[in-house]
Amino acid sequence: MTRLATDHQRVAPQTKMKSSRLPSDSALGLVSTHSFPAIVGTADMMLKSSDVTLVGYEKIGSGHCTAVVRGKVANVRLAVEEGAKTAEQFGQLISKLVIPRPMPNLEAIFPIGSYLVELAQQKQGYSRLSNRSIGLLETRGFPAMVGAADAMLKSADVQLASYEIIGDGLCTAIIRGSVANVAVAIEAGIQEAEKIGELHAVMIIPRLLEDLEHTLPVANCWIEQPQALPMLMPNAVRERQRELIALPELEKKPLVFKKAVELEQTEPLE
Repeated sequence: MTRLATDHQRVAPQTKMKSSRLPSDSALGLVSTHSFPAIVGTADMMLKSSDVTLVGYEKIGSGHCTAVVRGKVANVRLAVEEGAKTAEQFGQLISKLVIPRPMPNLEAIFPIGSYLVELAQQKQGYSRLSNRSIGLLETRGFPAMVGAADAMLKSADVQLASYEIIGDGLCTAIIRGSVANVAVAIEAGIQEAEKIGELHAVMIIPRLLEDLEHTLPVANCWIEQPQALPMLMPNAVRERQRELIALPELEKKPLVFKKAVELEQTEPLE
């Protein structure tokens, strides 16, 4: 018993020294859902309800998505509670967690560090779809999602920003535009998705915060670049279609009818 106490006393000062290097009021918050639109709506509520930073999302398959936020302990607790309530309203809440004063080793292994946000912002750049409302429509099955995206584009003045696949057959089409156009497009997409397959979840966010903006996927064609948007049919495809197809050479065969004519001419007349 004395020896164990001595070992504990020997280790305790080192542990205390390591913990003193961490901010005493920092915390990590996680909320998990079974839907991508639900996790985006959850993250939006967490950002708008408290002063926290959205690190990003973690998708582990089978439709499981987790929103990760950082901030002061009190702010993170409030954000997680409000986010969990939002997820429960959609019937998609799986779990929630608040970790006060996370250890540096935890941040080194798991994708929960705030530096991931900076890397995502540098990689993504400015999108021409920024500062617009967003609509998310999730289906179970890729054909239903593609059909819904087509219906949304044809029904209102919206742009298809990207799509997200999270496993378990769940696919999400992400559109952007004005609030009114996004609402009309989502309604048309719902009807089309239900005709083709299974509708899983929808979400409309009228006003995007900057933190949420940088964590949403955007197709490369919408990032501000000098080249124009790709056409429906690339030039390379059109050029291949205009190429002449070489026909195979005809096999040369002797003309049989000519010999028959010569034979008829050589036969004596009766």
